[in-house]
Amino acid sequence: MEASEPVTSADGSPRPHHRESTRELETIFGTVIVRRSGHGDRGKETLFPLDASLNLPKDRYSLGVRRRAAEEAAKGSFDEAVAALVKYTGAKVPKRQLEELVVRAAQDFDSFYVAQRASWDATEHPASEILVLTFDGKGVAVRREDLREATRAAADKRNRKLEKRLSKGEKRNSKRMAEVAAVYSIAPFVRTPEQVLGDLRPEDGPAAPRPRPDGKRVWASLEKDPGDVIDEAFLDALSRDPGRERKWVVLVDGNKDHIKHVRAAARRHGVEVTIVIDVIHVLEYLWAAAPVFHEEGTPELEAWVTERLLWLLCGEAGQVAAAIRRSATKRGLSPEQRKAADRCANYIAGFKQYMPYDRCLEEGLPFATGVIEGACRHLVRDRIEITGARWSLAGAEAVLRIRSLRSSGDFDAYWKHHEQMEYERNHQAKYQDGKAPELKSPAEATAPTKTRGPLRLVK
Repeated sequence: MEASEPVTSADGSPRPHHRESTRELETIFGTVIVRRSGHGDRGKETLFPLDASLNLPKDRYSLGVRRRAAEEAAKGSFDEAVAALVKYTGAKVPKRQLEELVVRAAQDFDSFYVAQRASWDATEHPASEILVLTFDGKGVAVRREDLREATRAAADKRNRKLEKRLSKGEKRNSKRMAEVAAVYSIAPFVRTPEQVLGDLRPEDGPAAPRPRPDGKRVWASLEKDPGDVIDEAFLDALSRDPGRERKWVVLVDGNKDHIKHVRAAARRHGVEVTIVIDVIHVLEYLWAAAPVFHEEGTPELEAWVTERLLWLLCGEAGQVAAAIRRSATKRGLSPEQRKAADRCANYIAGFKQYMPYDRCLEEGLPFATGVIEGACRHLVRDRIEITGARWSLAGAEAVLRIRSLRSSGDFDAYWKHHEQMEYERNHQAKYQDGKAPELKSPAEATAPTKTRGPLRLVK
């Protein structure tokens, strides 16, 4: 189809000559022949207004195929995605090309969330009193060339005992850490320490209903440094609370780098935050230390853990650490015998300022990282940790982005944004004033095709 007006490129040069041409396009209905009129000039790029009108990509595969490929690759392996396209559509996409389509499908992830932050709809997500940011890390096996520099250097130094497989201890330094983040709002949930202990005992019946997270966004990145992901989370939270009027809580698991980055981001953005270490993580240290004092599987061991957890919930972290050390000393235990107890005491004493559980209970603040633990499992482990998989950085990052969009309920909105960005990249940027010319209707065309439109399905 021809343009209804003269075609001029972005640099102002006209394209006076036109000729009919065709291109193949792989769609969800199968291979389609697109007949269109090219407008060009000697030594100049030929422009195709019909391609702009249909927002056709540069490559062979339509945006519809790209979307379906991305959704299928986010759910299962690339081989399964190829099979799903064959089974449910007319498109045939080889595995290597499908991987490339997924990478292109995810390329506008960052710009989408920048736009989202600029237009956050407070009416759609009512502002709960508490704003929560939470972070964790999850290792992903990647190709050697995609390891971070320090990890790759450490991997190069290890001496392999066997040629065909890694021995015990040789699997270290084969993973790159994915930084996982979540931001959401939640209403206060005031409880007593005794109620928390009751919730941990299944025999006491179901736990009391608690508020649900609102406006939850979760994502993970292998490509970005942890500090950049944490800063992005702060920007996301600021779009929800630009006046910094709400209570900000940051939930972590005791990772010192996370705490360092959180404190730096809070200073940079002028936000007062309450950093809280996940109480379940601390509880695991108590369970590990308990066998130092009581036999495994005994009521005395469970009572020891329960008592110290109660002290922690009452805000006595320092006293708990001191009491554990004192008990080990009074029993005359050797350094090896008391090792787990000292590890627990050192952990609690070192992070006691981030264990304000008594204040959390009084003000209804969250103090467990169930949201981010679930995100690590769903975003990373359930898809990226397929047995035997060793990812390229670009492929893993693209899949993580698509899974993040789906988990946050943003995929449909993202795809509209992606299609608009594709139009701007592939078409709008080529024409004068960023506007592709209108097309003639079939009746206006100088050489109309009798009954055929611009598309023809190839059987």
